[in-house]
Amino acid sequence: MDSDSGKAKRKSKQKQQKQNSGTVNVRWIAIISITSFFLSVVMSYTSKQALEHVGNIIAFVILFAFIAIGIIFDVIGVAATVSTEKRFHSMAARKVSGAKQAIWIVRNAEKVGSFCNDVVGDISGIISGATSAVIITHLTNNGTDLRSLALSLVITGCVSSLTIGGKAIGKTIGISRSEDIVFLVGRLLAVFSWKK
Repeated sequence: MDSDSGKAKRKSKQKQQKQNSGTVNVRWIAIISITSFFLSVVMSYTSKQALEHVGNIIAFVILFAFIAIGIIFDVIGVAATVSTEKRFHSMAARKVSGAKQAIWIVRNAEKVGSFCNDVVGDISGIISGATSAVIITHLTNNGTDLRSLALSLVITGCVSSLTIGGKAIGKTIGISRSEDIVFLVGRLLAVFSWKK
């Protein structure tokens, strides 16, 4: 009788979780939209200011940094989405640093994935595109000849291939090493005294 009651409770809880997962979280959407706006403004302003006072080599370093940020956060977002809590519970019981944060990441995978992939990842892509446009302008001096056009196409193609190829490799790593990545992020959050 007790076992039937326990099964009924579990089924009810699972049903409620499914219903909750289908609902739209308006508050979260508002937070993520506002965060996206401010992050985009800050990152755009920072890159613009930095590019005005540096040479071409440093400009390329900044460009690759934005591409790398997009790829890294994409990996974290994928890892959070596919990872499970099981491994981290025993770690949390042994009070391993970062285990509780890792559990929080997995339980909030939808939000973490949205922030990492949609907010930081997409903004990094936009900023890297704008940065490459500034670099092209510097290198071609607004020229319209065939050489300027070819250089523009090569740089744009390289940025696209690095971003897409990097994210493709990153997704494979994020899926195959999901728990290790989530735990690493959890440990980083623990270092900064982040509590949840």
